[in-house]
Amino acid sequence: MPMILFAFVVRLRDGLPLSASTDFAHNRELQERKQQLRKMSKALSRFPERGTVKGQDLNIYFVSSEGVSYMAVCHRGLSVAKAFCFLEDLCWAFKACFDSKAVSLAARPYPFLEFDGSIQKLKQQYNQIGGGPALEITLAEVQDDLKRRPPKALTIEELELAQELANGHLEHGPGSGHTVRLEPVAPAGILSLVLNIVCASLNLVRGVHLMENTFQDDYDALWSVVAFLLAFVLCLFQCQLYLFHSSHKRLKALSLLGVLVLCNAFLFGLRNRWQLLFHTVVACLSTALILSRKLLDRSNDCGV
Repeated sequence: MPMILFAFVVRLRDGLPLSASTDFAHNRELQERKQQLRKMSKALSRFPERGTVKGQDLNIYFVSSEGVSYMAVCHRGLSVAKAFCFLEDLCWAFKACFDSKAVSLAARPYPFLEFDGSIQKLKQQYNQIGGGPALEITLAEVQDDLKRRPPKALTIEELELAQELANGHLEHGPGSGHTVRLEPVAPAGILSLVLNIVCASLNLVRGVHLMENTFQDDYDALWSVVAFLLAFVLCLFQCQLYLFHSSHKRLKALSLLGVLVLCNAFLFGLRNRWQLLFHTVVACLSTALILSRKLLDRSNDCGV
């Protein structure tokens, strides 16, 4: 089995795919790793210069240099040093063919598809026994460099977070080749929005009513007024977080849920158990739908 299965070259600033190796393998994990590469490409500017992402049998390695990132899917049996040695050689081969001006002017996906031949040739050299041009020299150098500057080990969760952050701030230029949107609102999402608005209205009405009585007779209930009004605001924030993309979505959604649960717990006594259960279930449902609504990726694949 070949140790280096797929290579991918992308522009760093916007993730535009520049070239890739052509393969006809139908390995399920390989297809998953290739999908991860395409997702990663949109957030590479947020990653360190070198990194690894470990999988079950296949790992991802990447190196970024002078506005271009070089990525590869390799079998876990391949040494880290040899994987990065391949990427370094790929980097030199690409720079020998295309300068920074050509890279910056690229306006469509895979403008350097002819570089596939060079990638295939380099892959074959490394997949052969003892492969790699001048491997005895370059591999030792790469090993020493990895000891001095070890690559960042990334997790799938970190990749997803970085992708969402990038999509929240990404400038979609005419030549970027990417259109990123949230998935369509599901029927369950519409239901949660309606229920959230009902909860927000109930919180507002109870808060205003209690506020009138508080300022007239009982100042001790002031914190209950604050809890009602805060819950009202948080319900509206949950609606906004479901409808629109936001960075740190997971952190915000879980924080909103936590504070809403605390507000409802504080209001025990002013609400019965069934009312508290209703408000808590609606908050949990909204949080689950916020976290499950993914970004809709319509990037051009071009069949590579």
